[in-house]
Amino acid sequence: MNLEKILAISGKPGLYALKIQTRSGFVAESLLDGKKITVGLRSNVSLLSEISIYTNDKEKPLVEVMRAIAEKEDNGPAISHKEDNAKLVAYFAEILPDYDQERVYASDIKKVLNWYNMLQARGLVSKEVPTAPAKEEVAEEETK
Repeated sequence: MNLEKILAISGKPGLYALKIQTRSGFVAESLLDGKKITVGLRSNVSLLSEISIYTNDKEKPLVEVMRAIAEKEDNGPAISHKEDNAKLVAYFAEILPDYDQERVYASDIKKVLNWYNMLQARGLVSKEVPTAPAKEEVAEEETK
């Protein structure tokens, strides 16, 4: 699962894929409807790969939380983010039992589940852990 070029833009619904950089910002494509928008440098933008969820002892990267949801759902969709808060909190506690309940709000859980379902619908989530090439293979490639 690669969230390197997936963005959340403050004030805009849904998620966006980073397409190209421009002098005044960048062009992003909506994952909801495929429309392209120009985003200025002053916009508040978050890369999903940089987002983490608070746990009791450290922060857990969003990609790991998404992978845990994919494992639970066997790469299928998660429950709707429109469910009642008690159901969402119980579901999230199954996925990430040690999440910090004082700093992770129901609104955060809704956002994570909404994002997961958007990415899952486009085939961008996976329960598989990406494998890095073995050190011998990398060294062998460098000597060629």
